[in-house]
Amino acid sequence: MISIIQIKKDFPIFSTHPELVYLDSAAMSLKPKQVIDAVNGYYSEYSANVFRGIYALSEKATAEYEKVRNKVAIFINAHSQKEIIFVRNTTEAINLVAYSWGEKNIGKQTEIITTIMEHHSNFIPWQQLCLKKGGILKVISIDETGVLDEGQLERVVTKDTRLLAITYVSNALGTINPLKKIIRGVKRKNPHILVLVDAAQAVPHLPVDVQDLGCDFFTFSGQKMLGPTGAGILWGKYEILKNMPPFLYGGEMMKEVYLDKTVFSDPPHRFEAGTPHIAGVIGLGAAIDYLNNVGMDNIRSHEQDLISYAIGKLEKIKGLTLYGSKNIKIRSGVLTFSIKGIHPHDIAQILDEGHICVRSGHHCAMPLHIYLKQQATVRATFYLYNSKQDVDRLVAGVERVIKLFS
Repeated sequence: MISIIQIKKDFPIFSTHPELVYLDSAAMSLKPKQVIDAVNGYYSEYSANVFRGIYALSEKATAEYEKVRNKVAIFINAHSQKEIIFVRNTTEAINLVAYSWGEKNIGKQTEIITTIMEHHSNFIPWQQLCLKKGGILKVISIDETGVLDEGQLERVVTKDTRLLAITYVSNALGTINPLKKIIRGVKRKNPHILVLVDAAQAVPHLPVDVQDLGCDFFTFSGQKMLGPTGAGILWGKYEILKNMPPFLYGGEMMKEVYLDKTVFSDPPHRFEAGTPHIAGVIGLGAAIDYLNNVGMDNIRSHEQDLISYAIGKLEKIKGLTLYGSKNIKIRSGVLTFSIKGIHPHDIAQILDEGHICVRSGHHCAMPLHIYLKQQATVRATFYLYNSKQDVDRLVAGVERVIKLFS
């Protein structure tokens, strides 16, 4: 079990802001002291560029940087650390695949399937790629509880389908998609289809295993899992990666350069042109250590307890509508709602007066909000440092909002 008192001691922001109720972890998680110390340690003790130096500081930086690649591989159960590519965030990881794999494999009448619940980062790249190349984008709908229409998904897969781009956990509804079942189903119908998973909202909260899932690409961001900004991950099967052209050109992604040709490096370095965010990657490694120490199963159990408690409290409030399934077995710590007659921005602003941080807007999921017939919603997200007292503060804050507008 998680001890909130002990956990909060690891996060300096709670000392600076003791009244803080932070419910925006889906956008950005807070950082424990262990991560901050790892970043500071790099800058203060061995701040040198990676790969290029033969002096001790550079070799130390390179060793620490590459050590994280192995940590990530173990954390998601990748076959090899050669399959781990460092990028800035989930958005860049998806765009890398769209440009490097997509430009080569999507053409006229070829198909990409995605869903109505996707974050813009896993929707716009495929939309624009199909518009550019003459491909067909198919969008899978959801039912009234926010659960994906799996039957529709399997029906629309054809021999011309090249890719399924799907979220593991919806950032707006909290729905946890049954990916292993879905991936098996689409690959049974078309063995050549590739599956890209947006796991930005899954990796911080659930135990993950890319080999067990059976996907081909897997993307996530460090800043949502206690790590620094600017350090994200693209995992891909090595057999696919080695046949993909580079995404960017420049330093470190090549073996040899001549006047008339360039010989590119093997993956993963083929896709890591230029100086990376070294401190961010090292901080990500410390974040993985922290999460492993707490235990991903413990985090998942803690969040289920919180979301169940929160749903029970909020669904009793008159005029408040909750979105997504109420089945906590298929739901993450994302809780999205609206209040009749009150704009979500006003709700968020008034909650902020009580030191409660929530997100308002369409949460980079505008097609979903159009589908829900909502211009905007309020999103509260729970993580390992949140407690039932935070839920009570949120509920009291919502009741204050309603009273102010009544």
